[in-house]
Amino acid sequence: MSRIGKKPVPVPAGVTVNVAGSNVSVKGPKGELKFVLTDRVLAKMEQGGVKVDPRDKSKLSRSAWGMSRTMIANMIRGVTQGYSKSLEINGVGYRAAVQGKVLSLALGYSHDINYPIPEGIDIKTPKPTEIQISGIDKQRVGQVAAEIREFRGPEPYKGKGVKYAGEYIFRKEGKKK
Repeated sequence: MSRIGKKPVPVPAGVTVNVAGSNVSVKGPKGELKFVLTDRVLAKMEQGGVKVDPRDKSKLSRSAWGMSRTMIANMIRGVTQGYSKSLEINGVGYRAAVQGKVLSLALGYSHDINYPIPEGIDIKTPKPTEIQISGIDKQRVGQVAAEIREFRGPEPYKGKGVKYAGEYIFRKEGKKK
Protein backbone atom coordinates (compact mmCIF):
# COMPACT_ATOMS: atom_id res chain seq x y z
CA MET A 1 0.00 0.00 0.00
CA SER A 2 1.23 3.46 -0.88
CA ARG A 3 1.48 5.61 2.19
CA ILE A 4 2.02 8.74 0.11
CA GLY A 5 -0.93 7.93 -2.17
CA LYS A 6 -3.38 7.72 0.75
CA LYS A 7 -2.96 11.40 1.65
CA PRO A 8 -5.07 13.86 -0.36
CA VAL A 9 -3.15 16.67 -2.07
CA PRO A 10 -4.13 19.98 -0.41
CA VAL A 11 -5.07 22.77 -2.82
CA PRO A 12 -4.02 26.21 -1.49
CA ALA A 13 -6.00 29.41 -2.04
CA GLY A 14 -5.45 30.97 -5.46
CA VAL A 15 -4.98 27.60 -7.20
CA THR A 16 -7.66 25.90 -9.26
CA VAL A 17 -7.49 22.19 -10.05
CA ASN A 18 -9.67 20.59 -12.74
CA VAL A 19 -10.01 16.81 -12.90
CA ALA A 20 -11.72 15.66 -16.11
CA GLY A 21 -11.44 11.90 -16.46
CA SER A 22 -7.72 11.17 -16.66
CA ASN A 23 -6.71 14.80 -17.39
CA VAL A 24 -5.61 16.96 -14.46
CA SER A 25 -4.93 20.66 -14.99
CA VAL A 26 -3.61 23.02 -12.34
CA LYS A 27 -3.77 26.80 -12.70
CA GLY A 28 -2.10 29.20 -10.28
CA PRO A 29 -0.40 32.58 -10.03
CA LYS A 30 2.73 31.46 -11.92
CA GLY A 31 1.04 29.60 -14.78
CA GLU A 32 -0.79 26.45 -15.80
CA LEU A 33 0.32 22.80 -15.94
CA LYS A 34 -1.41 19.68 -17.28
CA PHE A 35 -0.90 15.98 -16.55
CA VAL A 36 -2.54 12.85 -17.97
CA LEU A 37 -3.07 10.08 -15.43
CA THR A 38 -2.59 6.45 -16.36
CA ASP A 39 -5.64 4.22 -16.75
CA ARG A 40 -4.68 2.42 -13.54
CA VAL A 41 -5.52 5.30 -11.16
CA LEU A 42 -8.54 7.47 -10.54
CA ALA A 43 -8.41 11.08 -9.28
CA LYS A 44 -11.28 13.07 -7.82
CA MET A 45 -11.78 16.38 -6.05
CA GLU A 46 -12.70 16.22 -2.37
CA GLN A 47 -13.06 18.88 0.31
CA GLY A 48 -10.07 21.17 -0.27
CA GLY A 49 -7.93 18.55 -1.98
CA VAL A 50 -7.34 16.02 -4.74
CA LYS A 51 -7.63 12.33 -3.83
CA VAL A 52 -5.94 9.66 -5.95
CA ASP A 53 -6.99 6.01 -5.72
CA PRO A 54 -5.89 2.85 -7.58
CA ARG A 55 -8.53 1.25 -9.80
CA ASP A 56 -7.60 -2.30 -8.71
CA LYS A 57 -5.18 -4.16 -6.43
CA SER A 58 -2.56 -5.00 -9.07
CA LYS A 59 1.10 -4.16 -8.52
CA LEU A 60 1.17 -1.73 -11.48
CA SER A 61 -1.85 0.16 -10.13
CA ARG A 62 -0.31 0.47 -6.69
CA SER A 63 3.00 1.69 -8.12
CA ALA A 64 1.28 4.32 -10.30
CA TRP A 65 -0.84 5.46 -7.34
CA GLY A 66 1.88 7.19 -5.32
CA MET A 67 3.59 8.54 -8.44
CA SER A 68 0.37 10.15 -9.69
CA ARG A 69 -0.28 11.78 -6.33
CA THR A 70 3.28 13.15 -6.26
CA MET A 71 2.98 14.51 -9.82
CA ILE A 72 -0.17 16.44 -8.84
CA ALA A 73 1.51 17.76 -5.68
CA ASN A 74 4.56 18.86 -7.73
CA MET A 75 2.31 20.70 -10.19
CA ILE A 76 0.55 22.54 -7.36
CA ARG A 77 3.89 23.54 -5.81
CA GLY A 78 5.17 24.59 -9.24
CA VAL A 79 2.33 27.02 -9.97
CA THR A 80 2.56 28.56 -6.48
CA GLN A 81 6.30 28.64 -5.64
CA GLY A 82 8.13 27.32 -8.70
CA TYR A 83 11.33 25.26 -8.86
CA SER A 84 14.95 26.28 -9.25
CA LYS A 85 18.36 24.66 -9.66
CA SER A 86 21.77 26.27 -9.38
CA LEU A 87 24.87 25.26 -11.29
CA GLU A 88 28.48 26.23 -10.58
CA ILE A 89 31.24 26.46 -13.17
CA ASN A 90 34.84 25.70 -12.12
CA GLY A 91 37.86 26.13 -14.34
CA VAL A 92 40.16 28.82 -15.69
CA GLY A 93 38.37 30.75 -18.44
CA TYR A 94 35.09 28.86 -17.97
CA ARG A 95 32.13 31.25 -17.91
CA ALA A 96 28.46 31.64 -18.80
CA ALA A 97 26.36 34.56 -20.01
CA VAL A 98 22.74 34.98 -21.08
CA GLN A 99 22.28 36.85 -24.35
CA GLY A 100 18.57 37.23 -25.09
CA LYS A 101 17.07 33.74 -25.41
CA VAL A 102 20.46 31.98 -25.61
CA LEU A 103 22.83 30.81 -22.87
CA SER A 104 26.42 31.20 -24.06
CA LEU A 105 28.96 28.90 -22.37
CA ALA A 106 32.75 29.04 -22.63
CA LEU A 107 33.89 25.65 -21.30
CA GLY A 108 37.40 25.21 -22.65
CA TYR A 109 36.42 24.01 -26.10
CA SER A 110 37.64 25.70 -29.30
CA HIS A 111 34.17 27.28 -29.64
CA ASP A 112 31.48 28.68 -27.37
CA ILE A 113 28.39 26.55 -26.75
CA ASN A 114 25.11 28.36 -27.46
CA TYR A 115 22.22 26.69 -25.63
CA PRO A 116 18.74 27.97 -26.66
CA ILE A 117 16.65 28.57 -23.53
CA PRO A 118 13.43 26.47 -23.72
CA GLU A 119 10.00 28.04 -23.39
CA GLY A 120 8.81 28.25 -19.78
CA ILE A 121 12.36 28.19 -18.34
CA ASP A 122 14.15 31.25 -16.95
CA ILE A 123 17.96 31.25 -16.77
CA LYS A 124 20.00 33.90 -14.97
CA THR A 125 23.76 34.30 -14.53
CA PRO A 126 24.36 36.52 -11.46
CA LYS A 127 28.09 35.76 -11.75
CA PRO A 128 29.97 34.44 -14.79
CA THR A 129 30.56 31.17 -12.89
CA GLU A 130 27.01 30.68 -11.62
CA ILE A 131 23.84 29.66 -13.48
CA GLN A 132 20.35 29.78 -11.92
CA ILE A 133 17.58 27.86 -13.69
CA SER A 134 13.95 28.35 -12.64
CA GLY A 135 10.49 27.43 -13.87
CA ILE A 136 7.17 25.94 -12.84
CA ASP A 137 7.69 22.40 -14.19
CA LYS A 138 10.00 20.36 -11.94
CA GLN A 139 10.88 17.85 -14.65
CA ARG A 140 11.81 20.50 -17.24
CA VAL A 141 13.94 22.49 -14.77
CA GLY A 142 15.87 19.34 -13.85
CA GLN A 143 16.22 18.29 -17.50
CA VAL A 144 17.62 21.69 -18.57
CA ALA A 145 20.07 21.64 -15.64
CA ALA A 146 21.19 18.12 -16.61
CA GLU A 147 21.65 19.12 -20.27
CA ILE A 148 23.79 22.13 -19.34
CA ARG A 149 25.86 20.03 -16.90
CA GLU A 150 26.39 17.43 -19.63
CA PHE A 151 28.31 19.89 -21.85
CA ARG A 152 31.31 19.62 -19.52
CA GLY A 153 30.66 17.48 -16.45
CA PRO A 154 33.00 17.82 -13.48
CA GLU A 155 36.18 15.78 -13.76
CA PRO A 156 37.68 14.05 -10.70
CA TYR A 157 41.30 15.28 -10.90
CA LYS A 158 41.02 19.07 -10.81
CA GLY A 159 37.25 19.42 -10.36
CA LYS A 160 36.87 21.48 -13.54
CA GLY A 161 33.51 21.59 -15.27
CA VAL A 162 29.85 22.31 -14.56
CA LYS A 163 28.34 20.91 -11.34
CA TYR A 164 25.22 21.36 -9.27
CA ALA A 165 25.52 23.81 -6.38
CA GLY A 166 26.42 21.80 -3.29
CA GLU A 167 27.36 18.68 -5.27
CA TYR A 168 30.35 16.80 -3.90
CA ILE A 169 32.90 15.76 -6.50
CA PHE A 170 34.97 12.74 -5.46
CA ARG A 171 38.56 13.77 -6.11
CA LYS A 172 41.25 11.39 -7.30
CA GLU A 173 44.97 11.66 -6.75
CA GLY A 174 47.02 12.28 -9.88
CA LYS A 175 49.82 10.17 -11.31
CA LYS A 176 52.88 9.74 -9.03
CA LYS A 177 56.53 9.54 -10.08
